[in-house]
Amino acid sequence: MDTLKRTPARFVSALAVATALGIGGITAIGHGAGGAMAAAPVTGGYVDLVKQVSPAVVMIEVTKQVQGGNVSMGNMPQGFPFQDFQRRFGMPFPDMQGDGPGGMIKGAGTGFIISTDGEIVTNAHVVDGAETVSVTLTDGRSFDAKVIGADPATDVAVLKIDADNLTTVGFGDSDALQVGENVVAVGNPLGVGQSVTTGIVSAIGRDLNSGPFDNFIQTDAAINKGNSGGPLFNEHGQVIGMNTAIISPNGGSVGLGFAVPSDMVKTVVADLTDDGTIERGWLGVQIQPVSDEVAAALGMDAPSGVMIAGVQPDTPAEKVGLKKGDIVLSVDTTKVGNPRDLTRAIAGDAPGTTVTLTFLRGGKEMTQAVTLGSREAPSAKG
Repeated sequence: MDTLKRTPARFVSALAVATALGIGGITAIGHGAGGAMAAAPVTGGYVDLVKQVSPAVVMIEVTKQVQGGNVSMGNMPQGFPFQDFQRRFGMPFPDMQGDGPGGMIKGAGTGFIISTDGEIVTNAHVVDGAETVSVTLTDGRSFDAKVIGADPATDVAVLKIDADNLTTVGFGDSDALQVGENVVAVGNPLGVGQSVTTGIVSAIGRDLNSGPFDNFIQTDAAINKGNSGGPLFNEHGQVIGMNTAIISPNGGSVGLGFAVPSDMVKTVVADLTDDGTIERGWLGVQIQPVSDEVAAALGMDAPSGVMIAGVQPDTPAEKVGLKKGDIVLSVDTTKVGNPRDLTRAIAGDAPGTTVTLTFLRGGKEMTQAVTLGSREAPSAKG
């Protein structure tokens, strides 16, 4: 993973990512409080666990209209973003068909059911731009689905189908995960139907440089295209992650799968089901790491904190007098060691929240209370 972090973005974007369009499956998850009862830890296999949770894992199928020309590898609309399409929807291109001046892109993913009346969680990239979304249950029933809300920054989306008395799954505590724990992935890989794979937690807190809130669980459980949006279970049958991406030179599983932690999914789902939107705190500053030279000049043993590289006008940061060159050390009691730490700490609070920043100015430690504004879109800003 150290190699990945140093890899140029244009190369990372060409790595295969588990997606919705392309062959695959999407699995839905449920709220922690409203999910199924946790099963006892399993020894000698996962037969009982799979029987319990598999009815809550669903296949999601989507269609997207492409305008401006017949849809084919050699005849795509002028300016079509091939690289972004491949990054988002996997490699090779999903099956496509054209009809006259336009065409439909079809694909599938996985989701998991989080409420008995039909709320389903999946990846935002699975339903991004979809004109139609349908959900198929393990008993064969199929429903049209409505997208309640989606958050591309964390790759979480919530769907709703008109059904009741559905089997659900509940969230476990991803913060309590330890490297080496057994995990079970359920999804619809490569269009073959619902499949179960097992592995361990290979690492936690992985940053793939794909967004401001990267904090992935890494697993060696086989995850392929179509597993996007599917649940990653612990041995108690609780969802501890949502499968989101793979790194692979050939588009297939090579034991490098990544899942959004359940604690993050749970928080975003609660926000989306409330009003379909996500509200995040915002300072209004441009930020950068503290360099070795600056750390040495300040007498630090090693670079620490986040430097403010610019303050935008008419923002919470400007109103309280934050300045270019200030080095933020903590937000309330949360220490920040790099720009991503600061972004997460600020965005984790709602607009209108007052937080206390501890920072260095001219080598002197200072504190300042600031009331956060609203972060309208994800970016590399605090």
